[in-house]
Amino acid sequence: MALNRCVYLLRGRSCSLLRRAAATPVSLSSSSSSVLRFTPPLSRSLSDRTPNAPDTSLFVPVAVRTDAAGDAAVGAELTHPLDKGELLKILNKFYKRKEMQKLAADQGLDARLFHQAFISFRKYVLEMNILSAELHIILSDICCGAGHIDDIFPYFMRHAKQIFPMLDCMDDLRKISDLRVPANWYPEARAIQRKIIFHAGPTNSGKTYHAIQRYLEAKSGVYCGPLKLLAHEIFEKSNTAGVPCDLVTGEERIFVDPEGRQSSHVACTIEMCSVTTPYEVAVIDEIQMIRDPSRGWAWTRALLGLCAEEIHVCGEAAAINFITELMFTTGEEVEVHNYKRLTPFSISDHAVENLDNLEPGDCIVCFSKNDIYSVSRQIEIRGLECAVIYGSLPPGTKLAQAKKFNDPDDPCKILVATDAIGMGLNLSIRRIIFNSLVKPNVNEKGEKELVTISTSQALQIAGRAGRFSSVFKEGMVTTMHREDLPVLKEILSRPVDPVETAGLHPTAEQIEMFAYHLPEATLSNLIDIFVSLSQVDGLYFVCNIDDFKFLADMIQHIPLNLRSRYVFCTAPINKKQPFVCTSFLKFARQFSRDEPLTFDWVCRHITWPLVAPKNIKDLVHLEAVHDVLDLYLWLSYRFMDMFPDANLVREIQQELDSIIQVGVRNITRLIRATEAQSPNSGTESKSSGLRPQSPSLAVRRARASKSQAGVNDGNRAMGQSLGSRLVQDGLLTPELLQQLQSEWSKDHNENENFNKGTAGTLSKKKKKKKKKK
Repeated sequence: MALNRCVYLLRGRSCSLLRRAAATPVSLSSSSSSVLRFTPPLSRSLSDRTPNAPDTSLFVPVAVRTDAAGDAAVGAELTHPLDKGELLKILNKFYKRKEMQKLAADQGLDARLFHQAFISFRKYVLEMNILSAELHIILSDICCGAGHIDDIFPYFMRHAKQIFPMLDCMDDLRKISDLRVPANWYPEARAIQRKIIFHAGPTNSGKTYHAIQRYLEAKSGVYCGPLKLLAHEIFEKSNTAGVPCDLVTGEERIFVDPEGRQSSHVACTIEMCSVTTPYEVAVIDEIQMIRDPSRGWAWTRALLGLCAEEIHVCGEAAAINFITELMFTTGEEVEVHNYKRLTPFSISDHAVENLDNLEPGDCIVCFSKNDIYSVSRQIEIRGLECAVIYGSLPPGTKLAQAKKFNDPDDPCKILVATDAIGMGLNLSIRRIIFNSLVKPNVNEKGEKELVTISTSQALQIAGRAGRFSSVFKEGMVTTMHREDLPVLKEILSRPVDPVETAGLHPTAEQIEMFAYHLPEATLSNLIDIFVSLSQVDGLYFVCNIDDFKFLADMIQHIPLNLRSRYVFCTAPINKKQPFVCTSFLKFARQFSRDEPLTFDWVCRHITWPLVAPKNIKDLVHLEAVHDVLDLYLWLSYRFMDMFPDANLVREIQQELDSIIQVGVRNITRLIRATEAQSPNSGTESKSSGLRPQSPSLAVRRARASKSQAGVNDGNRAMGQSLGSRLVQDGLLTPELLQQLQSEWSKDHNENENFNKGTAGTLSKKKKKKKKKK
């Protein structure tokens, strides 16, 4: 009995301490978190801000580990076996006590977590055959009337912190996810006084040219561009000018020095720039992309982190005020150089309306591959030849199609392209024709939606007409459809929306520190909790991480260490392509087995060698294979020992590029072959992936009416018959229209006769029934 009395005495003391705690709010901080609080040096207001309340829906409970084996039977020996029915009543009373809910909230358990923790605790108490001695005695006393229900709280909280380990380290997690002063992440850049020169102007104003001239004059320099094509262009331009320059992209490294030594100049994609290498001059192109929902973090990192005496940023004037404000936080002044467009461009007063009205130098801009296929097919029907450029084509194919279109001796005088022509390609375009003003977009929540293009996007694309270096010294822009023209004019008349925030992204180091505190959490869950707890200054936002999470969930079941898993999930892949996703999964699985992905293994996977495409489906597959080889090359620079045959893979990728070029040159033949394979003409459009317009006229008109109400041209077009519009757009011949009308009339007459016959039969039956009555 002495042991029993000791247990009772200890319990009584703990209960008195608990009741005192219930009267006083409990601090979230624990004794283990006595780390010095980080106070941002910029302003006191930053440290005074209330931390974000965590999104507890992201807290995933982990399995409870039982550790009552040592004193398993002691509780039952000291008291008596517990009645499960009585226990259920006691636990439910505990759950309903407002005092306990308030005390739990002070410990970090909101209503959601309190409920989840209680369900788990109740299940643990009722289903465990043997409880710990302390908990057994407490519950026994309450059942006998010798204890208070509130005495359960310490054991409930202990259980809650077992299933939600983040509760014990919330302060540490908040500090790790504090993104309010990203400038302090780059001590090398803060250690020097940098000069910021902003070259501001529209497309074709010479702003990038002036920045590159300074780059070529410098003893060392780095060019950071948004596209591989742009980086490659500067790489070639620099070496042609006698300035040795290396090329660094995610999938490629070219060192001009025969012995592989780094040159003083480097042209790279912006994600690949080094923030530790010192340079005399750095050029950051398309700075307005710092607000891009997915990639904006790369511009933020380059702007804040590059160690260069001079930082030349090029972009829209809409970013001047924001960049100036952002540089104020680092104590660096911004010198602004404004530029005007070198050649004029104007908006036509008339829409093209019919593909018969196309002229040499025209570029039809579509916002989907389906529209590309449809329009190019209709152009070919008219006996014209066209070049085709869209985003998923390999860079070599894009350049080949651009060369074909620009060649004055080539019969190809028409270009059909997506907004991929907005940057990265030098094209000799006389007139830009928007086939539609609506494009698919991913909003801040990661949701896909159809939106009218912004002023910035419209100007970027329209500015490709009449470039300074082309044969056309004046550009023109218009639309394919009459009802879109007033909307385009309204879009282009608006000022460009100012840049107001810059993107940020959690680093591998930050996620590793999170994982140290939450070892049971998945990478996707770690990212979610990080973003939920992150605190950002008003100048920044956290970039969209849906693609990252998509890949993280895809390979969650594959055993990888956290750093390797993180690197795999940052791979730039097209998640819309099933073959690319399958390949990504196979790469990760092979990597996890510690088996190198050899050239032979890759060839077997992609079934190399491949042949020229016979239809559009084949072409799309070849583009996906090219993306898979890009993925291999990207991973080869991060895991050289596991992806050892990068040179051999690059050789077959170049061969594949040539095969795709053949397919794109004959794209209209591929479209015809796809149409011929369709089961019947009625489903031809669906089977080949072709449709005349995307989105439909109805959607475009809805968008147009929102953008500019009361447009008379649009209203008149609405009154036009569908048949006449199809004929006008070249999608239906007058002969076919007459045939359809005659067939419809015939079907209509037959239906009427059938209805009359049916009505007559029914009336006769009714008369017979009346006679019987």
